[in-house]
Amino acid sequence: MLKKFNALAQLNEEAAQLFVQTAQEAIEKNGRFTVALTGGSSPVELYKLLTKAPYRDAVDWAKVFVFWGDERWVPLTDDLSNARMAFETLLDHVPVPKEQIFPMWADNTSPADFARTYEQLLHEYVPSGHFDLVLLGMGADGHTASWFPKTGVLHEYDRWVAAYFLDAQDMYRITLTVPLINQAAKVAVIAYGANKAEALYEVLRGERNIEQYPAQLIDTTKEGRVTWFVDDAAAAKI
Repeated sequence: MLKKFNALAQLNEEAAQLFVQTAQEAIEKNGRFTVALTGGSSPVELYKLLTKAPYRDAVDWAKVFVFWGDERWVPLTDDLSNARMAFETLLDHVPVPKEQIFPMWADNTSPADFARTYEQLLHEYVPSGHFDLVLLGMGADGHTASWFPKTGVLHEYDRWVAAYFLDAQDMYRITLTVPLINQAAKVAVIAYGANKAEALYEVLRGERNIEQYPAQLIDTTKEGRVTWFVDDAAAAKI
């Protein structure tokens, strides 16, 4: 499902409504809401919105379990940390129990070992592999999560969590893999700005080329599962 907006405020309001509705439905059905957050600049205003009425008051935060879709392998104090951004904009302002928040970082371990540990956590808290909601962004290069063009992680189907060194950024990345994200009950992708227009067109309308446009790996075959929240600038070529 593609939702286009001419104002970012409206885009974020619609995304916040999806977050709240999905949380309410999951808690009513299963007694908990499992969500994987995204990083970058795309979700910042959404996260801030969720800390305000009426959205904040509509979620039973005590029953929310927070994970991440991907992360740069940097400490939580680092400006590049997706988790740090999420704490500053959302998690420090809503009453989620700290023991129910699982950043993709730990001291005194390697990225590969941590990826295995994180996968074990997921098997404990999300044993079916079905997140209630996964939030994603999309880069101008067509990547999503840490599925970057022409990287081996695009073909990782045995693991739920992978760690690898991204040469282009000279750092390790931790990411949920294609099969896990494609099991989520709902996926919301936020992409806005004219610099996303070419990639968005290729991902949604172009020929299949996952090596160049990894966001094509998001499974959109089940109606209503994936919602793209985009602005007019990003959707200019669609």
